[in-house]
Amino acid sequence: MVDRYGTDVLAGDWNRPRNGRAVEAPAELGAVVEEVTADWCGEIVAVDRDLHTLTLEDRRGKRRTFPLGPGFLLEGKPVILTAPVRRTGSDKLDHQGRPKRTASGSVAVHGAKARVARASRIFVEGRHDAELVEKVWGDDLRIEGVVVEYLGGVDDLADHLVSFKPGPQRRVGVLVDHLVKGSKESRIADAIARGPNGAHVKIVGHPYVDVWQAVKPERVGLKAWPTIPRNVEWKKGVCQHLGWPHRDQADIARAWQHILSRVGSYADLEPALLGRVEELIDFVTVD
Repeated sequence: MVDRYGTDVLAGDWNRPRNGRAVEAPAELGAVVEEVTADWCGEIVAVDRDLHTLTLEDRRGKRRTFPLGPGFLLEGKPVILTAPVRRTGSDKLDHQGRPKRTASGSVAVHGAKARVARASRIFVEGRHDAELVEKVWGDDLRIEGVVVEYLGGVDDLADHLVSFKPGPQRRVGVLVDHLVKGSKESRIADAIARGPNGAHVKIVGHPYVDVWQAVKPERVGLKAWPTIPRNVEWKKGVCQHLGWPHRDQADIARAWQHILSRVGSYADLEPALLGRVEELIDFVTVD
């Protein structure tokens, strides 16, 4: 008998969208997707796991950031974009699955105990500088027995050196922010170098206003760190530019921890900082 009314119209996925239902897909760098609500099409140039966002760059070079999740088309099909799975190359691990290299690129020495601290020290200007140096060079410094101390600022350096009493077996390496010709920092460095203990103190620096700039801007979704007016506190201005909270010191601290989380190794830092830190480590570890 022929069913004059046909099959059940409600059977199956009758409410299925024309392009199909969205499926999860990793937000791989280089993939071209479309954000449907904003009608924005571009290449995925950055994915931020902490903020749960991705950045798209359109054909004109303009960038825009969107939350990860639904609302995207990939090759014309709806997708729910997720952060890609971190991959660890097997060639970077030893036979026990441990990294062959430290974050600074040195050969990893597993199981070695930290050396008793040397008398020599490395001074850096602030807490953020110290945390960055620890994250990238921490393994090397423990093997070498080098302690990193942070100053309240370079203005206090001369007083710290008087208390520390540098000498042939008690060297001091100093990393200074914004050490450029004609700056206050360069004048302080020159005066110390001419002082009685100048031979036992090495002061080097990077050209950046703050150590934040030593992190490659691409790691936080920028093409370049923004130029902040002199009447605006630099870190707060950067946070404002990025759309991050910046009302108080707690907001600034959270912003720095986010930036620091984007640093996994020396490859995430600018060469202008890398060479200076290596120079200081060499100076304070000479026997």
